[in-house]
Amino acid sequence: MSLSDIRSSANERMEKSIEALKTSLAKIRTGRAHAGILDHVHVEYYGSLVPVSQVANVTVIDARTLSVQVWEKTMAGPVDKAIRESDLGLNPIAMGDNIRVPMPALTEERRRDLTKVVRGEGEDTKVAVRNLRREANETLKKLVKDKEISEDDDRRGQDEVQKLTDRYVAEIDKLVSQKEAEIMTV
Repeated sequence: MSLSDIRSSANERMEKSIEALKTSLAKIRTGRAHAGILDHVHVEYYGSLVPVSQVANVTVIDARTLSVQVWEKTMAGPVDKAIRESDLGLNPIAMGDNIRVPMPALTEERRRDLTKVVRGEGEDTKVAVRNLRREANETLKKLVKDKEISEDDDRRGQDEVQKLTDRYVAEIDKLVSQKEAEIMTV
């Protein structure tokens, strides 16, 4: 294993941590409607659980309303029930094969709670990135011990891994602050 292999592996795994953070932040509800909010809501469809987006079109009507157009009329009831029972606190209105999902305005207290959740997600991701840095550094130390690389290469490798870590931590901070601003916007 070479220095470039260690760096590229750490970079790839840190990028996956950032993608996981983006996915979890997208699930956190803001005051605005967006089609991705129903991505983790699953509905039973012929014996298996599938995301709502696989049985219906989810579109944004306006800033506070989603429209869910089911492809089969028989799925309107189960989709309505799945949205209602999700942890999003939404109250859908069924109209035939179309379901309207109004987004209730967030209270100030709920906004603060959500920003705490966002910060927690950010911290968890930072911990994951730092653990990846530690793993890469341990791999470098093992290579020095096995005399596969020199101590100078070890220091250079650790510096490169630290720069990667700093870059991804800064990106995490940026994503968290953007999401907080989005949540606090009334």
